[in-house]
Amino acid sequence: MQQTYKSSGASPSQPAAGTVEPTMHPQTSYPFWLGGVGATMAACFTHPLDLTKVRMQTIHSAKGGPVHPSTLSILRMTVTETGFKSLYTGLSASIMRQMTYSLVRLGAYEKMKGYLSQDGPAPASHLFLAAMVAGGLGGMAGNPADILLVRMTSDFVRPPKERYNYRNAFSGLITLVKDEGVHGLFRGMGTNLTRAILMNGSQVGSYDLFKQILLRNKLPLIDYQLQDGLLLHSISSVLAGTFATTVTAPADVMRSRLMAAHGKTHPLEVLTTALREEGPRFLFKGWTPAFIRLGPNTILMFIFFEQLKKGWRFLYPADYIP
Repeated sequence: MQQTYKSSGASPSQPAAGTVEPTMHPQTSYPFWLGGVGATMAACFTHPLDLTKVRMQTIHSAKGGPVHPSTLSILRMTVTETGFKSLYTGLSASIMRQMTYSLVRLGAYEKMKGYLSQDGPAPASHLFLAAMVAGGLGGMAGNPADILLVRMTSDFVRPPKERYNYRNAFSGLITLVKDEGVHGLFRGMGTNLTRAILMNGSQVGSYDLFKQILLRNKLPLIDYQLQDGLLLHSISSVLAGTFATTVTAPADVMRSRLMAAHGKTHPLEVLTTALREEGPRFLFKGWTPAFIRLGPNTILMFIFFEQLKKGWRFLYPADYIP
């Protein structure tokens, strides 16, 4: 994913002075799981906000009656009633999710991007399509962990008799299969797959696009040209996180409610009931904590991923592909 850029002098065969053209680093063979490790590292920092987002999305069906809780009210209620440590409830499920969902979506995207970029930078449309396909693969791989994460983080807002009480992700996985059968692992697969496709396309695909745009154009007002580095990665990540949060919000809410539900629940039934009782606003419940989480999570994920790749090149320089 790393690129270097060089200024080019004016000549009939070169771009005008002051423009930048991408010069790729030598290709490197990275392990498929590297992106999953970077995403896991990021999730360890942002898990409390992920927990808050899920609780905001599911609190209506759990408590009953229209509720419009704020991010701060959920955080305050969590800490007041169960202590600061409870902000990391479900962390084991979050780690399992990153090492399935994110591992596959990032690893598959990097492989596809490398193939598409063999003869030069791939068109943005091709990268978006590759990111969406990779997101779909990740969504299927991570669906069981997603169910566990939603249930473990939303237990707090459910009546005691309706709680799942999973001790950790592994015991929860065994209990899930025991109580609901293997087909229970695919609960909410449709909405989760939709969200995963939208997420990876809007987050990972747009990250590369924003990087290209920022490198080719000076920042307005201050007339500053960004270079490939930490500042560029941070700005591109914030923009990608904002875009991804908005695009995936409706599917994210539907996914959380379907996965938190007991018994058989049809997506259309959940949608029509929520629209009737809460209005269209429910589709963007949890947007603020989702953005607050996804922005830093996107920044940290890509920064950790870039540094892991840099470290891999240092440890295994023989993996460079000429």
